[in-house]
Amino acid sequence: MAQDLRSQELKNPIDVAEYLFRRLHEVGVRSIHGLPGDYNLVALDYIPKVGLHWVGNCNELNAGYAADGYARVNGIAAMVTTFGVGELSAVNAIAGAYSEYVPIVHIVGYPSTVAQKDGMLLHHTLGNGDFNVFSKMSSQISCAVSMLNDVHEAAVLIDNAIRECFLKSRPVYISLPTDLVQKKIDGDRLNTPLDLSYPTNDPEKEDYVVDVILKYLHAARNPVILVDACAIRHRALDETHDFIKKSGIPVFVAPMGKGAVDESLPNYGGVYAGDGSNKGVRERIESSDLVLSIGAIKSDFNTAGFTYRISQLNTIDFHSYGTKVRYSEYPGVRMNGVLKKVTEKLGELNIEHGPKPNNEIPEQEVKSSEPTITQAWFWPRLGQWLQKNDIVITETGTANFGIWETRFPADVTAISQVLWGSIGYATGACQGAALAAKEKGIKRTILFTGDGSFQLTVQELSTMIRNKLNPIIFVICNNGYTIERFIHGWQDSYNDVQEWKYKDLPAAFGAGEGSVLTYRVSSKKEVDDLFTDEEFSSGDTQKLRFVELVIPWDDAPEALKSTAASAARTNAEAIQAAGK
Repeated sequence: MAQDLRSQELKNPIDVAEYLFRRLHEVGVRSIHGLPGDYNLVALDYIPKVGLHWVGNCNELNAGYAADGYARVNGIAAMVTTFGVGELSAVNAIAGAYSEYVPIVHIVGYPSTVAQKDGMLLHHTLGNGDFNVFSKMSSQISCAVSMLNDVHEAAVLIDNAIRECFLKSRPVYISLPTDLVQKKIDGDRLNTPLDLSYPTNDPEKEDYVVDVILKYLHAARNPVILVDACAIRHRALDETHDFIKKSGIPVFVAPMGKGAVDESLPNYGGVYAGDGSNKGVRERIESSDLVLSIGAIKSDFNTAGFTYRISQLNTIDFHSYGTKVRYSEYPGVRMNGVLKKVTEKLGELNIEHGPKPNNEIPEQEVKSSEPTITQAWFWPRLGQWLQKNDIVITETGTANFGIWETRFPADVTAISQVLWGSIGYATGACQGAALAAKEKGIKRTILFTGDGSFQLTVQELSTMIRNKLNPIIFVICNNGYTIERFIHGWQDSYNDVQEWKYKDLPAAFGAGEGSVLTYRVSSKKEVDDLFTDEEFSSGDTQKLRFVELVIPWDDAPEALKSTAASAARTNAEAIQAAGK
């Protein structure tokens, strides 16, 4: 009875589900990914009521990938699944988002609190009366778990989860039982926006760290800046860009940091990935007397098989959780404030210039009379075709490594999954990214995926058609898992895939006649002709464009070859060590 009285005393009552979706709208979400299920159906009714768009994906794994892509363009995403069978299908995608610092609010429709309390033998359960087992699984890949089992805690738990998702840039998990969806809570809370500001650094600590950094920076003779993914994920790009422009220091990106830097700047030098670096980059960085590393993630693929050769004695690390100057650590001194003050106090620097990457086709490719498309030829040629503000998505495989050789125009957003590396990710992510781009007025979203990867998540092509999206999709037709071939099983059947008639798929998924443009290109001239085709290239073309890009099965970017060789060596050494 006390609970009923508290609900009756609310001056501006609002249903729990409406409160949740209004908070998501407040932080910038405009579309909700996911699938319907009997435990979330009533909650879904609230989505259009608050001005949100329901996407409707083909399966939960794809919905998770799509939410990931949407978040990387929009800043945050949300998805809805159903208890057990639905949420577990999304776990791989949510784990990838956790791994790569992507903020997704995962809402799971739950059985009623009464059913949970009584341990009822319901469908979608393990049959043991345990309704917490799935949330416990997700707790390992979420930065917050909000179980909405008490209506009087619901608003606080919702606000906390969304705030944590944004500030920590990682997924959160919200359970929404069927009997809480329409329960009333205080709607006046919505009059106070969520505080999404980062806590400021302690001024005294921050000033000390800034002075230490400036001392080393002004003493350096050939400093460099290396920008990586966490500068993007933890929203430090404005401070990073200001520092790069004012300092004039040669700046490089790690593979996961592609798109973090304006590559049209005169001091941009290319991609650093140890042995997989662009021409001249490794020598410039590894001979530097000071490396200013911003948001580093030193994973195997991001370092071309751990082939970085940078001494910590010559490194200053800027992170979301603190700053490290050589071997001295300053926890809690966040990079945003430090970079801002370093830029403000920066004096004149003595700087050696770095390499100047471009999109020139390698000389041997220019001289070659061979018409076949090669990886070495294609990726620089792509750079000549890309436009300002493009969104470029590359799949784990040849595309992820080939894009290292593409110099972007200004303001290009690059999306890839270098750390988690779940094949099939890029096609789902393309759907989410294209939707966010449409909402923001960005004209071109471009996907590069391999034929093997495409077969895992091809259904999202249907979702793109359903939502009237018009990305440009390149399926690299090279007869299977090329990245795996270079690691092991060069011609083994497990690295082969069934060849599909890929460009027939849009029609099979229900695309209307004339609503999709399809192509098959197998020579350099055909690529050139395609790139000069106005209807194909224009950002104003309101049609999905689908390209079969034929490349030999045994060709790969040099960066992939060196990384795969390192992985193969590591595997062989582990096997040898185990045998001793």
